[in-house]
Amino acid sequence: MKKLSALTKEQASEQSSQLFEGIEKAFGMLPNIYAVIGNSANALGSYLGFSNAQKNGSFNAKEREAIFLAVSQENGCNYCLSAHTAVAMMTGFSETETLQLRAGTIQDKKLNLITRLAKSIASNRGRADEHLVNKFFEAGYDEKSLVDLVAAVVEKSFTNYIGRLSKPEIDFPLAKSL
Repeated sequence: MKKLSALTKEQASEQSSQLFEGIEKAFGMLPNIYAVIGNSANALGSYLGFSNAQKNGSFNAKEREAIFLAVSQENGCNYCLSAHTAVAMMTGFSETETLQLRAGTIQDKKLNLITRLAKSIASNRGRADEHLVNKFFEAGYDEKSLVDLVAAVVEKSFTNYIGRLSKPEIDFPLAKSL
């Protein structure tokens, strides 16, 4: 089976190559997942725009990483688990906490709720556990927050699917297995 491959700047279209340069400036490297998405400059540009816009949503950087870890665990993407474990640790989580977020056992009630709901949204293709949705609203979240949570699930599911389909070389420290 032919599969997607990570492109170098030289192999990429001019538009993807320009996007790669911006990614390298932001990350200090070109993560392989972006080098794969760059097979379509349109998809890469759209993803980057969507991802950057979502940073202004209901969840802070630490909460977003918690969501990304939970969704990546649910979707079984080893690349994204490794990347987001590294980023989550940069935002202040311990390695043990990253494992707890993935397993749904984190002690922080707020993080436990949003990660379990995110996993439910992902695993049930949008038909989340109604009990978790009710708990989300009871915890003080509103409709905007729920839409932002779905957006975070979709954002991460996109890279999870690309990662599962292409199996790029993991260029982050490997995440521990649960």
